[in-house]
Amino acid sequence: MIYVDIVSDTICPWCYIGKRRFERALELSGRDDVAISWRPFQLNPDMPVEGMTRDDYVRAKFGGGDRPRQIYQAVADSGREAGIEFQFSRIKRTPNTILSHRLIQWGARTGRQDAVVDRLFRAYFEDGRDIGDLDTLVQCAVEAGAEAGEAREYLVSDEGRSEVVSADVYARRLGINGVPCFIVNRKYAVSGAQPASAFVEVFNLAERDAATSAAQSTA
Repeated sequence: MIYVDIVSDTICPWCYIGKRRFERALELSGRDDVAISWRPFQLNPDMPVEGMTRDDYVRAKFGGGDRPRQIYQAVADSGREAGIEFQFSRIKRTPNTILSHRLIQWGARTGRQDAVVDRLFRAYFEDGRDIGDLDTLVQCAVEAGAEAGEAREYLVSDEGRSEVVSADVYARRLGINGVPCFIVNRKYAVSGAQPASAFVEVFNLAERDAATSAAQSTA
């Protein structure tokens, strides 16, 4: 078995692209022995709980002029190659991502974590929905196959919040300062939305390592 921890933020477009390229790598390699866990990271740990308008966020992050348009056009082009149609113009607010990360952690309990991640990415980047909004998150949970009442009950509580914050701090202590970051068997790190071939190479490396370790243990 190969274990992959994916450190990601729900408002990171490269994390969405990285997810699609990682999935392509699984298809190319034909592997069905990869266990995936999504780990939280906040690109904006100081974001107000209510978030902020998209225009204010982009202005603060990239400044004015034509630079933001050029940056997001490059992202959109890369996304299209991965089968994603980014709709940045639909996004009106940039949220605080604590609630969405809590929903992802909750989804792991019922084996829906990857489906929740997928719904969150689609909701934000393709539909322009506010994934800092409670009702939106409950709807994403339902779309991922969860029960609305259970998802809402969890989200309105404070359960899991400290774990998300601690995991974010821990990732930074490990030296992770950008996402996505794919950690394979807690030994190899693939940083960024790398081509599918890069993931396949690491899968093969991890498999060889496991075979060597098994051989040594029986020698």
